[in-house]
Amino acid sequence: MKILHTSDWHLGRSLHIKKRHDEHLAFLQWLLKEIDNRQIDVLLVAGDVFDSGLPGITAQELYYNFLGQVAQSCCRHVVIIAGNHDSPSFLNAPGKLLKALRVHVVGAAADDPADEVLVLRSRDQTPELLVAAVPFLRDRDIRTVQAGESPEDKIQNLKQGIGNHYAAAFAAAEQRRAELGADLPLVAMGHLFTDGECLVQDAGVRKLYVGELFGVAPTIFPASVDYVALGHLHVPQTVNNSSHIRYCGSPIPIGFNEAEQQKIVCLVEFQGREAAVETLPVPVFQKLQTIQGDWDTISSRLNELANSTESIWLNIIYDGKEVIGDLSQRLENAVDGTRLDIVNACNDQMREQTLRQQSEDETLGDLEVNDVFERLLAMQEVPESQRPDLRLAYQEAVAALEDPERAAGKDN
Repeated sequence: MKILHTSDWHLGRSLHIKKRHDEHLAFLQWLLKEIDNRQIDVLLVAGDVFDSGLPGITAQELYYNFLGQVAQSCCRHVVIIAGNHDSPSFLNAPGKLLKALRVHVVGAAADDPADEVLVLRSRDQTPELLVAAVPFLRDRDIRTVQAGESPEDKIQNLKQGIGNHYAAAFAAAEQRRAELGADLPLVAMGHLFTDGECLVQDAGVRKLYVGELFGVAPTIFPASVDYVALGHLHVPQTVNNSSHIRYCGSPIPIGFNEAEQQKIVCLVEFQGREAAVETLPVPVFQKLQTIQGDWDTISSRLNELANSTESIWLNIIYDGKEVIGDLSQRLENAVDGTRLDIVNACNDQMREQTLRQQSEDETLGDLEVNDVFERLLAMQEVPESQRPDLRLAYQEAVAALEDPERAAGKDN
């Protein structure tokens, strides 16, 4: 039996002002080809199918069109669990209809975790795989608020509740295996953090529970589970150095900070209950790149990329010491007529408007207007040669604020 483990599609997500529809469409088309070429039997989607609980029409069309195409392929089953970005009720709503296409959706935690255990059958109805499909577990699903509960107690109770829920699902799976009288492989699905795993900063991963970010111990997955397909982290990785417990990561970079990652899906092939895992690299459907430095560095790199034959979305971070007020115009001129597209530009010199106190009891009210500007020039280490023109422009701006009618008359 061959299984493809995917997660964190985030259909409907944008990157700043850029829509990601074309990338998601290209990924799903690639996934269909892999399913066909590798004769995949089961597709797993471990949460965060959509980027929001109320996905737009375009994102929904991608989802349903893809599932319809999978139903006509060699793939016998699709199992989808909800992630923290998904709406449980939205995913569950077409559940009965999708089941006719052999698409099994678990959008919300069941009152009885045994209801999250699926028996997948071959075309002749022979049982061939058990799946403990545990969706993202919300606070209300797994614990009762206790009077006088401390923050530490809350975390411990949440961890205990998650562990208890998974344990109940695995016990139910073991019972089903015994009832069926066959030594079927057991796959677990989950959308959660595990202790010690890698999280990229600002990777679009929301906190599991309000005010807290914690992981559960990998020991919640017992030896009876033959493969664990996890979602929630966008960086592909194994858990606790166990090749059979994995995050496959997101299939496209969620942000510029993921641009250098090799995105993958996991191909899991069972011989009996032995799982062999192969990672399949996902192609880059839209190149992203960050350029950071002073103007000479940025300008030089833009010139190097100007002749690119492929579309490149750029994240520009200017951190030079020279104050550049027309950075946006310079960047527009630099990429005009090229396949470069500046998606985000950050001018650190203009952004970091922070004044340090020179004494503990100093307040902003103790400074004159010109003192504030001089402090800023010094803090930003603006070259002396630039300061006279900047002082003049600042004084004109202050004068306009103090006497707007006079400033308007001067302009006229």
